[in-house]
Amino acid sequence: MDNDTTPRIGIFFLLVGGALLILFAASIFSQDTNLLYLLLGAAALFLGFIFRRRAAPPPPSTRFSGIRKVNERLKTSRAARIQKKEEKKKR
Repeated sequence: MDNDTTPRIGIFFLLVGGALLILFAASIFSQDTNLLYLLLGAAALFLGFIFRRRAAPPPPSTRFSGIRKVNERLKTSRAARIQKKEEKKKR
């Protein structure tokens, strides 16, 4: 299957499974327990989790890329300063 449709199918099964479990809870309250709703709901939730897990990870976010670059520069400059201080202590 296409990598874009697999997560959507997983979400569909998750929604159907949740709805079936709600129907099961409603059948308990109505004193007419229907275990088929429970079994089908659990199976749909299981399939939904499987399809969602197999989905490709999302692409890396480009949001706040400027802030990330500034943080990386600060980290490298701090590391360089610490290294220079350690070299001076050794001398």
